[in-house]
Amino acid sequence: MEKDSITPGDKVSAIILAGGSGKRMQSEIPKQYMRLGEHPILYYSLKAFDNSSIDEITLVINENDREYLIEKLLKTYTFQKPVHLAPGGEERYLSVYNGLQVCRNSDYVLVHDGARPFISVEIIEETIKNTKEYKACAVGVPVKDTIKIIDTNGTIKETPDRSKVWAIQTPQAFQTSLIINAYEQLLADLNQETGGGPLAVTDDAMVLECTSRYPIKIIMGSYSNIKITTPEDIRVGEALLKGLKEEFL
Repeated sequence: MEKDSITPGDKVSAIILAGGSGKRMQSEIPKQYMRLGEHPILYYSLKAFDNSSIDEITLVINENDREYLIEKLLKTYTFQKPVHLAPGGEERYLSVYNGLQVCRNSDYVLVHDGARPFISVEIIEETIKNTKEYKACAVGVPVKDTIKIIDTNGTIKETPDRSKVWAIQTPQAFQTSLIINAYEQLLADLNQETGGGPLAVTDDAMVLECTSRYPIKIIMGSYSNIKITTPEDIRVGEALLKGLKEEFL
């Protein structure tokens, strides 16, 4: 595949998904606002992107949390990059699409889960670099466990080659026009086939897989780049926070 030349003046945006709830956390506070160490979970990823070379940040939020986010995060901490807000959708892919509407004038966009607080500036910069070359990238790590494919009865059907299996993380990054076109094709197909019902799309790479099948470059992530979803993850996150560099404090 031919690589694009890197243009220093390209505009790069970040979309951080922050519209989750506290259901699996058994918390009345949405998980992204729960404390991890001295700060809300969402603070860490927001700060990492603010310290990177991206030009702007769009937070996709639950509209019911708008005032809370502004008071507890945007007014409490100082961020150098412009931070925009976009409403979340009923499904993850609809939330991303809403965020993409804010970033239409960008050349490249990185999509990140706000529940992954330990993303590093180094990985963000490597993602940007590779996206400018390959147009579509996803961060991930090789799996350490043996993976089994099972059927609906819980019976093992096959064991994929572990050397070819990666756990995909975020950010996932794309040339903006490429991912917007893919999303619009996906939504058009969805409306035509299911009348707009929900689709089992769990990440942005799947959108390209389902539409253009454009090749997606995998970038080495970090085993510390965990997604905090359950109370057990909070305890793991607290332990990671103590052992990681001061950039996360």
